[in-house]
Parts: sequence; structure tokens; C-alpha cells
Amino acid sequence: MTKTEHIPTLLAGDPESKREEIRRYFHDSCRRYESLFSLLKSDESFYNRPEPLRHPHIFYYGHTAAFYINKLILAKLIEKRVDPKLESIFAVGVDEMSWDDLDGTGYRWPSVEKVRSYRAEVRKLVDGLIDSMSLELPITWESPWWVILMGIEHERIHIETSSVLIRQTDLSLLRPPKSWKIHPSGSDAPRNSLIEVPGGRVTIGKKRDDDYYGWDNEYGCHEADIPGFRASKYIVSNAEFLDFVKSGGYENDSWWEEEGLAWRNYKEAKHPCFWIPDNGNYKYRALAEVIQMPMDWPVEVNYHEAKAFCNWLGNKSGTRLRLPTEDEWYRLYDYCDIPEIVQQKGKIGANIGLRFFTSSPVDMFKHGDFYDIVGNVWQWTETPIYPFEGFEVHPIYDDFTTPTYDGRHNLIKGGSFASTGNETLKSSRYAFRRHFFQHAGFRYVESCYEERVGSASYESDEQIGRYCEFGWGETYFNIPNYSQNCARTALEFCKNRRRLKALDIGCATGRSTLELATQFESVTGVDFSARFIGAAEKIRSEGEISYMIPTEGDLTEQKKIDLPDYLKKVVERVDFQQGDACNLKPSFKEYDLVTAFNLIDRLYDPEKFLRDITERINRGGIFVLSSPYTWQEEYTPKKKWLGGFRRNNGSVTTMERLKKVLEPEFRLMEICDMEFVIRETSRKFQHSLAQLSIWERL
Repeated sequence: MTKTEHIPTLLAGDPESKREEIRRYFHDSCRRYESLFSLLKSDESFYNRPEPLRHPHIFYYGHTAAFYINKLILAKLIEKRVDPKLESIFAVGVDEMSWDDLDGTGYRWPSVEKVRSYRAEVRKLVDGLIDSMSLELPITWESPWWVILMGIEHERIHIETSSVLIRQTDLSLLRPPKSWKIHPSGSDAPRNSLIEVPGGRVTIGKKRDDDYYGWDNEYGCHEADIPGFRASKYIVSNAEFLDFVKSGGYENDSWWEEEGLAWRNYKEAKHPCFWIPDNGNYKYRALAEVIQMPMDWPVEVNYHEAKAFCNWLGNKSGTRLRLPTEDEWYRLYDYCDIPEIVQQKGKIGANIGLRFFTSSPVDMFKHGDFYDIVGNVWQWTETPIYPFEGFEVHPIYDDFTTPTYDGRHNLIKGGSFASTGNETLKSSRYAFRRHFFQHAGFRYVESCYEERVGSASYESDEQIGRYCEFGWGETYFNIPNYSQNCARTALEFCKNRRRLKALDIGCATGRSTLELATQFESVTGVDFSARFIGAAEKIRSEGEISYMIPTEGDLTEQKKIDLPDYLKKVVERVDFQQGDACNLKPSFKEYDLVTAFNLIDRLYDPEKFLRDITERINRGGIFVLSSPYTWQEEYTPKKKWLGGFRRNNGSVTTMERLKKVLEPEFRLMEICDMEFVIRETSRKFQHSLAQLSIWERL
């Protein structure tokens, strides 16, 4: 492995030097990512799906390039897509959310050569932006350069996650690796022990003027006083974990937590994922080869396996052992006096950043009295990821963290040998479902500390609260619920027609979607915002949601709604998916009804949306639009407004343009007005009048 580029700083320096620094960082990311896929032996290997909870390799090969385009479009840094079809197929990755699209039958994956050419086009486009965009320092959240760095750091995450998938791929589909060195191991593992860590205060959370790029969950503030505790000197080695396996640890239910036991039974797990049984012993699956078991390397397991080991070892030693909390990991980091950037001035301070080996012996990199506080493998913690005080969603990537604030994603800390960029920083916060595999292991602690963290729910988000109230809350001034009213009006025009499939685009928190399901066999709700989709799915699956709405100044009111009984009966007919209305996946097709309530004047290309929607609706099907036509450049470039402007000394209205675009393929059936009220505070309301139009597909 060659030396990786260092992480660009954001605050100081010469703008032109910074431009070149970011360019090098960008090309280094592209090169490293593509070299990883060179391990796939043939084009056919790209379509292999080694993990049923993930997409095939071809998705990830295209995903990081499509991410650049989708975010640059959203940030209005470019107007034209490179390949709309690929950018819809490769848009959303997988984290087993309820709205994930894991049905591979809905995809016709493109050829490897097509994706390779696409990646080259995107690389050229981004390089051109780096060359041409004005650059002012410091680079902040609001800077267009933040979006470029976002794309780079996103691809660096996927260097690591895709390497895990390649590690799970059948060896017959892979080439022998040339650049991923294997550490020559043959030593016995060191005997682990607990070492005292004195108590102290931890202060966590980035400020907006931090010197390095960060993801939204890293900003804010969290403080805690940590009592003294004892932590294992080493992360757990293969040898140490082997004792657990040989003692029947995978067969003894008492060591497993309820969730972990369900996972173990479902997967019929009997040993770690990367161990291969071999005549009563085990071999070890490295990235793209099988080797003799390196007993002094760290074991790589998921949270459930790590937790079961702690329960077993604690019982065996007569102590209460568990995984460290995030707070305790930070205390350990501070106590060992580790710098923010471990790799400094050419000195290798940890097995991190693709600078050394794949995994290495657990006693190779010393940090104070401990080893591998940083690097080698990630370390599972007891802490489900949560928002720090002051957390804000970045508007260009609102689904990076918020879907994981569900109590089911635990933080991993410290980075691994494959971690680069932001992942290598002390401040980084990454979380995965507890049964997922990464290059992750663990250390154990004996501690009396009881962690108190912020709410893991994001319904306190003001915008989520406002839309929950709009869709599900009280009615005000005797004006009917808008989402319900629009949906029921649409259903009236579907009488005596086929009612198999409906699509509700811009579904927000899902009220209209569920209303449509009272008469349709299958309804899909789509929204661009993962936060809205998360709230909608919570209502659908749990039948309730709590949220906060402002009352006066900083004062808020907590509200809770329960799904009405008549809608509880239809929840199995509904699914929610995240998607871009202007670039929907090809699988969204053959609908008898498509609705778009309060959407058209919030799209970056409304005419494209209208032209594309035609082929998604069956002939004789119904298309329903409603909008107050509040055209704003914040959402839609003025040259793409459908109406609300003057041209050739005359006024152009939205309805005129709707007719011009739709009438070759649709017949306008009816136009009516729909009132709605949005509560802003207990004494301030927004009263609007939307125009609803109903169109029949000819």
C-alpha cells in the first residue's frame, strides 16, 4: 500500500494550494476505490451478492459516483445529470431500514463497462468543478466545497464497507491481492488483562469552526464525568475468542442477549463469520485469501458476539464485564494522550489509513499502557448512536444519520486498518446495526459507569413535528385535514376503475399514503426526506408517534398521535421508500393512481417530473396534483418555474403550463381548491389555498 493523502484542513491556507490539495484528495479516493474492485476476477463477479442484506458489488461500484451527482444537483452546483437512469438505480444504499429496496428483481443492472465509463465521466465533471469553482477559506457547511468534500468522504467510507463485502465474496470470483499486504504472523497471542483507567471528564462534539470535515452527528456538545474503570489491555484476539468458542459459547443461550440470541438462531452461527472450519480447527478469511489462523490478530465479530463473549468471560472471572461506552472510549483515548491525527510526520502510530497491513497483532501498536485504542479494527461500544445537544441535519444529506437514531445502531470507535479520511479522526461517529459485520472487534471493561445520553429519537426535529401535526394532528379553524381531504378526493375519481397500485409522491409523514390504501391493494409512499419516511414508517409499523411542536418562543408542546383503527387495517398494503421525484427508479411503474400533493413547486425540475410520470401511469389511470404554486428560487431555479412569471408582456400561470405539458397524454377532468392550515406556533398559523387538478391518462 502506498501512503494515503492527508486529510485537507478547512480553515487556513492559500486558496489555490487548498484547491490542489482537495484535487489530490479526490483523485486518491477514486483511485483507491477503483483498485478495490480490481480484485473482482471478471465482470460476472460484479453481480455477485455475497451478503443477502446488501446489494451486489455493481451497485457499490456505481453508487459513490452517483452520490456526487445527486448531491451536486441538490446543491444546485450543476443543472444537468450525467446519466439519470444510473443515478436513480444507484441512489440509495442499504442499512436494512423498513424502506430499503432490497428486492433485486426490480433492477436491471447496467454493464460493468457502462458503469466504468460513467465513473470516468463523473470524475471528469467533479475535477472540472474543483478547477473552476471559486474558493474562499474557511470552508464551511454552507460552502459549495463542503459538498465536494462530502462526496470524497462518502466514497472513503465505501472503501471500507465494500472491502468487507469483498471479504465475504467466494474466492473463486476474486483475483489474488497484490497491494493488500498480509502481516507475517505466527506468534502466540499475548495474555490479556484489565488495566486501571482513572476517572475524568470527557467533552465530546465538534464546533462549526473545526479544522476538519465532519458528518452531522459529530457536531454539538456532550459532557460527562467518567468514574475510574478497568479496560482490557488489548482488543480481544482470535486466540482469546477461541476459548469462548471451544467452551460452547455459541451453543449456550445464557450468554446471549435476547436480540443476539434471535440473530444466532436465525443465522445458525457457530463461530465468527471470518473463521473457516478446518478438521476441528479454523482457518482465517483475509480480504481475498484464506490463511492459517493468526492467533495474535484481533477477532472480528458483530456486536452480539462481542456481548456474548463479555457475558461469558465475566461469569468465568467473577466480574461484571461489558463493552465500553462511547464516553469511556473517549476517556481511554484522552488518558492515553493520543493525537487527533495518529499518523503524523511520516510516523506510523497505528494500523490505520491503509498505510500498513490488513489486520496486525494486537500487541504491535502501543498507546500509553494499552494497545490499539485506535486502528487495527473498529471497536464495538454499548452506545446506540444519539444526537448531541445542538445537533442539526445537513440539508444536502439529511439521511446520513437520522435513520440510525432508532436505538438499534451501535457506535463503533477507533477506526480500522481500512479507515481513511474522516474515519480516522477522534471525532468520527459511525454506527451500524448490531448484527452487521465491519472490520470490527472489541475490548472489554469493568465499570460502574451508567451512561446517560440524549434522546435517540429524531421526532423532536421541528420540521418533523410540524409535518406530523399537519398530517396527523388537530384540525384548525374548521378546515379539514389536507392530506386526508386530498386523498379522499382522489379516491372519488377512482370509483369504477381498477384500483391495484397507487403511488403517493411527496408523501411526507404518510397520511395520504395510508388513506389511499383504504381502497387500493398496494400503495407506495415516496419522499425525498429520509426523516419524513422514517416518521411515516414509524406510524405505519408502530401505530403511533410522539413529536414536539413549538408553542411560544423556545417553549414546546409534546404531542402523541395514534393511528386510527380504520387505517390500522390497511398498513400491510403500504410501503414507504426514499426517492427523488425528478429521478425515480425504473421500478416505479404500472400505477392506476399517482398523487403529488404540495410537491410540484418544491421540485428542482418540475417539467421533467411531469413528462417522466406519464410512462408510470397505466392508460385509464388517474394523476392528481395539488399545490398553492408558491414558486421560490430556493427550491426551483426560476427558469424552470412552470408559471408565476411574465413572458412577452403576458402572464404565464402554472395551470396553463400544466395543460401544455400534460394534455397530449392526459385529459383534465376537474379543478378545485383545497384549503389547508399549517401551525407554526400556538398563535401563528399559515393559511393557504391549493389548486387540485385531476387528470386521466389517455
